[in-house]
Amino acid sequence: MFKIILALLGYYLFGIFGAFLGYIVGSVIDRYRAYGPGAINPLTSAHRQTVFLETVFILMGKLAKADGRISEDEITHVETFMQKLGMTPEHRRLAIALFKQGAVPDYDISPKLNEFMSVCGHTHSLKQMLLVYLVVMAISDGRLDSAEESLLRGIAIHLGYDEPAFRHLLEMILNQSHFAGGQVTTTDALEDAYKALGVSKESSDHEIKRAYRKLMSQYHPDKLMGQGVPEDMIKMATAQAQEIQTAYDLIKKSRNMT
Repeated sequence: MFKIILALLGYYLFGIFGAFLGYIVGSVIDRYRAYGPGAINPLTSAHRQTVFLETVFILMGKLAKADGRISEDEITHVETFMQKLGMTPEHRRLAIALFKQGAVPDYDISPKLNEFMSVCGHTHSLKQMLLVYLVVMAISDGRLDSAEESLLRGIAIHLGYDEPAFRHLLEMILNQSHFAGGQVTTTDALEDAYKALGVSKESSDHEIKRAYRKLMSQYHPDKLMGQGVPEDMIKMATAQAQEIQTAYDLIKKSRNMT
């Protein structure tokens, strides 16, 4: 709406250049109104997406090497991860190169994390999605070892998370994984469902609904794309949202919630 108004006003005052400038400024305002203060400036979106993509796969390589060596299973998991994301051939080649770069012994991830924070760090959703992708990768072999958890903790601290916030997010993601593919995969499913939403059995229906809506909002594809998550990585967010939905439906059924 604002981009059209400002484009017309710019054209009236300054001609075609004014129309272009008005359209750009209006687009920023429209995105701010739609997505909040983390909304992307169309002039910098490509750079932000590039930094996000690079950071994800460099840190995946670092995680795979955390225990001293990269196993065949870990390579397979990363290949599967890229397939699930539906990455383009170009992004796939780049991702493999970045993964290998991060896996180099003694590779220092601090400069890349600093760049990520400089370009993407003011947007909470981007920081959280980075951690989500990394945790999902770390547990793709069915376990989270101490070296991986220690590295994840260090990354989270670099992103501005304190220990309680990191533990809370980690527990939610670990329990959300129990509902992968929209299926209930544990015997303590109801307890896991509460943890997946970051609530407890003592939480009120209102608190549970609020937690569910907040999580679903964070994983909304339009919002994530508006804040800089590359389009071919949105599918992972959609999978996480499905896990959250399954957990919430289980809680609703147990409580007879409407």
